[in-house]
Amino acid sequence: MSKSKVKYAGLALSLAFGLIIAGCGSDGRGEGNGSQDELEIAYVERDSEVASTYVISQVLEDEGYDVTVTSIDNALMWEAVANGEADGMVSAWLPLTMGEQYEAYADQVVELGHNLEGAKIGLVVPEYMEADSIEDLSDEASQTITGIDAGAGVVESAESAVEEYGNLKGWTVQTSSPGAMVTELRRAYDNREEIVVTGWSPHWKFQEYDLKYLDDPDGVFGEAETIDTIVREGLEEDAPEAYQILENFYWEPEDIEEVMLAIDNGAFPEDAAVDWVKENQDKVEEWTEDIE
Repeated sequence: MSKSKVKYAGLALSLAFGLIIAGCGSDGRGEGNGSQDELEIAYVERDSEVASTYVISQVLEDEGYDVTVTSIDNALMWEAVANGEADGMVSAWLPLTMGEQYEAYADQVVELGHNLEGAKIGLVVPEYMEADSIEDLSDEASQTITGIDAGAGVVESAESAVEEYGNLKGWTVQTSSPGAMVTELRRAYDNREEIVVTGWSPHWKFQEYDLKYLDDPDGVFGEAETIDTIVREGLEEDAPEAYQILENFYWEPEDIEEVMLAIDNGAFPEDAAVDWVKENQDKVEEWTEDIE
């Protein structure tokens, strides 16, 4: 995906400013005549979203579109699609994880349905730990839950769990980043130390390590979720073929975890996407069916 341009989450403010300017100028978008050939797909810098965004962007590029993929803060991602500064995203965890953002922008975006089902969030520990439920926790892992970035839905749910469960009195949620969380998990796992992390599926860590979700009897983390595709208003008129491909995009947890694991093992996201697309043409043909 040589044409794809990646902007990192640490530049979120610069991105927001740049997106606003881009939205005011010429960006290759059509005037409702199906002429748009440049697309911008926004995503949050998490392993599952990196995998799905690069794969669908590769498919779109193979169909002739010039695709820019933009890593951006969660709240800015929703705002960018709602304002038409980005064309879409395949990263909407619903109904709980990004439910607040969906409620805020639902009437300004177009929801194209699920691209993956069976997604889940919760507290995750190694199988060698004795705890099987959140209620079993007492003083493990120095009473610390290792989280990801502040404001992430799974982190907010973890903070709610600390308030909801009486046995978690005195516990703290330590925020960091997805990469830092995985580093801590790997270190603890290799040394068979206790650790509690904010986890989500799909994620390659469940293929790499023997892990388990802690039961959540109070339902703080909600039920199984879906990952949905969201696009800006007007995309169907401006780029009908791209709209159709995005609407058709749907795969299984084992598909996305295959791409995620390849990236974790050292492949560049672009290369992992190219390899998966080449090896799964039957599925790609379902997404591009009837596209001229």
